[in-house]
Amino acid sequence: MAGQRRRFWDRVVHLAALRRWRAAAAGMTGADPVELRRQRSAARALREPLDRLIHFADGRLALPMIGSQSFPRPHDADWAWRPEIWTGPLARPGRSTVPSGEMLGREATLFHDCAISELTLRQLRNTREADLAPYALRLDVFRFDGSYLSLALDLPEQAAQGLKRRHLIRVDAIVEMEKPLEIFLRLNIKHGPNVEQLVRELPLHEADRRVEFDLAYTKLNEKRIEKLWLDIIFEGPEMNQVILRDLTFSRRPRAEI
Repeated sequence: MAGQRRRFWDRVVHLAALRRWRAAAAGMTGADPVELRRQRSAARALREPLDRLIHFADGRLALPMIGSQSFPRPHDADWAWRPEIWTGPLARPGRSTVPSGEMLGREATLFHDCAISELTLRQLRNTREADLAPYALRLDVFRFDGSYLSLALDLPEQAAQGLKRRHLIRVDAIVEMEKPLEIFLRLNIKHGPNVEQLVRELPLHEADRRVEFDLAYTKLNEKRIEKLWLDIIFEGPEMNQVILRDLTFSRRPRAEI
């Protein structure tokens, strides 16, 4: 109740001040110089904090909302997901000289076989108008003396629940890079003692950077599915910077013929 009363009086004071300044602006052509000088000083004192508030609010409200799971997905999708790296702030947003097996957050792990790591990972806040994901992931690679570099993403339990061979799993990505390189996506599905693996190249030359994994081409034991994870494999990454602006997953059943 006290909070409502305070908000009411704040609004009354705000409307009264607004009416006063509108009246001053309307009557400024007939104001004497002394009064006009006083009003100008008062207006300048108000303008500085108001400009700062407007600038901050415009920047904050223009960004994608933290925690957003909003992204385009098939209309018949029965599961969709954006990993935490692209959804909310991590407790530790960056790593340098990243060793193999180092985790970023709870879902992502970087793997490589470099003798000396000259790799950095950093979570960035997306600020572009076109961005739907609140955050991005930047990978900087300097000297690279290894033979492979990959980022493994653990999918949640929901991805395995009800998964069938008639499903298609789609991955959409928004990627930026300093110079061209090849990126492959490998979907791994553990079922009992076996792991099914499907590999697709991310079509970086196309407008829709998307791949689909058709589980019909696997020998998946639907009754023993335990977990899924995705390997993002970077080919020839030396002296490059790659920014994954967004990465999303969706699952849908294949149309029956």
